[in-house]
Amino acid sequence: MTSRNLVRLFMTTLVVGGLTTAIVGLIVRWNEMQPFFVGFKIGDILSALIWFIVMGFLFSAISQMGFFAYLTIHRFGIGIFKSVSLWNAVQIVLILFALFDLVYLRYGNFAKSGQSILPFFVPAIILLVVGAVAAWYKMKQTNKQAFIPALFFMVVVTIVEWVPVLRTNSKNWLFLMMFALMACNAYQLLILHKLNTQSEKERQERLKRKANSPKKLTKKPSV
Repeated sequence: MTSRNLVRLFMTTLVVGGLTTAIVGLIVRWNEMQPFFVGFKIGDILSALIWFIVMGFLFSAISQMGFFAYLTIHRFGIGIFKSVSLWNAVQIVLILFALFDLVYLRYGNFAKSGQSILPFFVPAIILLVVGAVAAWYKMKQTNKQAFIPALFFMVVVTIVEWVPVLRTNSKNWLFLMMFALMACNAYQLLILHKLNTQSEKERQERLKRKANSPKKLTKKPSV
């Protein structure tokens, strides 16, 4: 990827994270935000929106670190197992293990006496559904072998990025960070091959311009 497209990926992912967090923040914290809108307190509304956007930038930065870490891990995985199908099988096992931990560990740590385990399935189901949709679109845009790696990234890597909030039992923070990470991860996943294709075209165009540009004649200095 060219440096221009790398910067473009970074900046646009920041925007996705900021906007997603601002929108979700207004929804999940509407009880706190409603008095500002009812009282038409522009200053308080702008301050809250700016705070949400800044937090979205932070979530976006975490998402981008996880994305590039996974690209490295994916290459290592293929190199270690020497087979795409075997590596995909390993990723499926890790996906199931991560989803199990997401439900069971949160239930074991935060469930009250007599509380049902069903509510703890909600984040896992949302994550799995969104991940499957993003992976399906990735597969349609590229090839069939892209589905499992894309699903692994959307599920397992998102859960790893989500760990700081998963350690708490705050529903607001849980869903605020979850939707921001899912949006940023899905965006990076679906835009990567397009930016790579564009970068390759830009390289080819530069090579053509260099080949077609007239060579400068160098004159020998007169004695």
